[in-house]
Amino acid sequence: MAARLSRRRFVQSVAAASLVGPTILSRRAAAALASERINIGFIGVGTQGRGHVNRLVGQTDVQIVAICDVVNERKDAAKEIVEKRYAEATKSGEYKGCATYNDFRELLARPDIDAVVIATPDHWHAFGCIAAATAKKDIYCEKPLTHTLAQGEKIVWHVRRYGVVFQTGSQQRSEFGGKFRQAVEYVRNGRIGKIKTVRVGVGGPPIACDLPDESAPEGTDWKMWLGPAPERGYNEILCPKGVHRGFPQWRKYKEYAGGALADMGAHHFDIAQWALDMDTTAPIEIHPPEGNADIGLRFVYANGVEMFHGGPSGCTFEGSEGTIYVDRSKIESTPAKILEEPLTDKDQRVYFSDNHFRNWLGCIKSRKDPICTAEIGARSADICHLANAGYATRRPLKWDPQRHWFINDDEANRLLDRDMRDPWAV
Repeated sequence: MAARLSRRRFVQSVAAASLVGPTILSRRAAAALASERINIGFIGVGTQGRGHVNRLVGQTDVQIVAICDVVNERKDAAKEIVEKRYAEATKSGEYKGCATYNDFRELLARPDIDAVVIATPDHWHAFGCIAAATAKKDIYCEKPLTHTLAQGEKIVWHVRRYGVVFQTGSQQRSEFGGKFRQAVEYVRNGRIGKIKTVRVGVGGPPIACDLPDESAPEGTDWKMWLGPAPERGYNEILCPKGVHRGFPQWRKYKEYAGGALADMGAHHFDIAQWALDMDTTAPIEIHPPEGNADIGLRFVYANGVEMFHGGPSGCTFEGSEGTIYVDRSKIESTPAKILEEPLTDKDQRVYFSDNHFRNWLGCIKSRKDPICTAEIGARSADICHLANAGYATRRPLKWDPQRHWFINDDEANRLLDRDMRDPWAV
């Protein structure tokens, strides 16, 4: 196939794949059997994506069949991980069954792929998710799910339209020893009394990218890395050379992400939304702090609960009878006896998952919703985007969670979306 597929050719490929729908559906039905493997392709194998490859390559009901990345060294390294692991499981000690791609549309056009893991920079999430849903691939997409407020509704619509199983990578709902789930259940069951305030400690909003242009290294498709983002020259801070460790700083620039506020905020605001039983909605007011501070923004929900951007890392829930603080390393309460008293059979429990990927894989087989659906992921990302809009405008905003726009504020509504360069508009 050509190195790049046009949009028309991609659509034609997906349409052709749909002609074998009965075969695909029957195999998916058979996937309910534990012995059936789910064929998975990876889109983006930087530090996070490569970590996911290592997690899934050892799952007995998974077959990683394709890797896509715009940096040759990364996709070759991920392919090596996969083929080495599968070779160890064969008598011959050899395995050569993992294809590599530079353009994810070629990967999506393969009818034998059941699901994809998307671990690209944030500015690629919406297009990748919509294209994968249209191709009827089940999806695991990293957080924050979206780059703008408008993208969430588009992803959710396509996921519902094509009936795919979607898991947002907000793994705090499933992992870290169940600390976050415990906090959520204690808050929901009134153990700290009537909830009044939530404080979420994460970093600040994004800045405009002002990095100097550098020469793109050989084997890096910089044009493809940019995709829908504004055109500019390569810089290693955005796209590190070769196989790198650590997390690139494209996260801090508004052209590609939502800053530290969205990066970890998509995790901790997600837990706040879960505890408040607000998974499918959002605050109705946004109040930025006075002056130029990048911390202290206040949200107000329709029920009067206030949530602040600021405080110790993680989530602090303040109620009329006590406080619960939770982060990845600890959960504690004031007074301490709140957490010392176990929940009873009469208490409300939330969706249980202790392994985020296993939850997704199990739902691919059962066709049930996983713990963090596209809508939940979109609403959690919305909180981050609303905060960024508040910091950008520096004035109080009113938000309509049903219609997904700012009330009587044309300037703020211009922040709902960003221009995406052709052919990557959604």
